[in-house]
Amino acid sequence: MAGKKVQSPEKELRFTRSGQATMFWIVAAIFLVASISLLANGIERRESPLWALIPASLTWLCVRLALRMTRHAYLILTPMGIEIFPLFKAESSMQMVMWNEIDGADTDEALTQLSLHYNAEKTSGIHLSLRPIRKDRRALLAKAVSGRVSRA
Repeated sequence: MAGKKVQSPEKELRFTRSGQATMFWIVAAIFLVASISLLANGIERRESPLWALIPASLTWLCVRLALRMTRHAYLILTPMGIEIFPLFKAESSMQMVMWNEIDGADTDEALTQLSLHYNAEKTSGIHLSLRPIRKDRRALLAKAVSGRVSRA
């Protein structure tokens, strides 16, 4: 996805996993403090400071995950439909739901789940968790999807 230009970015709404990334930023900060503490104690006591590598590597892992969640899309609303991206291997396992396939869409009251229905009886469709998306962005997503589905 890096280096790829979006042809009409003004026609897309992108929603990332930034709400989910917050937890990984916090955990990374905790591991960083633990790593610095182990390093300082190891130097002070003239012991091996190599124990600090364990929390340092976990810090690196958490920062990488948080960056990925913050930068890469989870849902993209395009003129053609909704693109759904998993966290890993998004290029090969991304799913596209066309607007003409969707008969209805609704969310729960807490805006934590989006349901896309393929028929009027609501017996088939997709349920998407909205928890990875920041809380202040969920209402925008719900409004955009319901507005687009009602026009179709």
